[in-house]
Amino acid sequence: MKKKEIEKIYLNKINELKKHDKAYFEHDKPIISDHAYDKIKKEILDLEKKYKFLKNKNSPSKKVGYTPSDKFKKVAHSVPMLSLSNAFNKEDVLDFLKKIKNFLNLSNEKKLIFSTEPKIDGISASLKYIEGIFVLGLSRGDGKIGEDITSNLKTITNIPKIIKKKNFPKLLEVRGEVYIAKSDFKRISKNFANPRNAAAGSLRQKNYEETKKIPLKFIAYSFGAVHPLNFYKQSQYLKLLKEWGFETSPLNNIVNNIEDIEKNHKIIEKKRAEIDYDLD
Repeated sequence: MKKKEIEKIYLNKINELKKHDKAYFEHDKPIISDHAYDKIKKEILDLEKKYKFLKNKNSPSKKVGYTPSDKFKKVAHSVPMLSLSNAFNKEDVLDFLKKIKNFLNLSNEKKLIFSTEPKIDGISASLKYIEGIFVLGLSRGDGKIGEDITSNLKTITNIPKIIKKKNFPKLLEVRGEVYIAKSDFKRISKNFANPRNAAAGSLRQKNYEETKKIPLKFIAYSFGAVHPLNFYKQSQYLKLLKEWGFETSPLNNIVNNIEDIEKNHKIIEKKRAEIDYDLD
């Protein structure tokens, strides 16, 4: 194939992804499935890997999330809020493990331990606490700049507003996912296409009184800025989150190798229908 033909195929895929990004992030109305979206994204990344001359500012390798809406005040994340990468097969996971060892300059024999949990199909949010008080809530936005949706997040009953634990850091950004349980969605399903759309639309309401009517929940799994740091493992952090009053995934698990990762993935797939929220 000639260079111009390759560039044309590549640009078509970039434009297609842009169209779906707008539908998903801006209008909260995806027009294709997550699987189909991920397939286009992978095709773009594979083309870039094969043909080094391909570059575009709208490539998924160059951007995270979507430009924040003008409806809300824009606020810079103190620590970038990145998104997860996909692994479609065992080779992708092995490549991921190899990259980590190369980055950390570890030998192939060195064992890595991972904390795993299923990824909720919801809306990412970052909650900032100062001296135990919830003071600011941001959407992911483009990863660097988020939308100030504090008032809407404060309507979520399982988000702690004040934490009076002595071991709670003076500054902590708790990151996680806002979602609607499948069981709760049944009550409002006539107004929304799916739980993810309902969560996204509700968080983007200008009137938080409207958001309050929707049964939103928050599940915590990560962090941004923290001071002082009083945990050194993800498993420690998850334990502390529960102690501080946050919901965490009951399906958190520790895995030690590629076999454990595959086994854990199969277990989650078998349980998918029983889990009370949609998974990515």
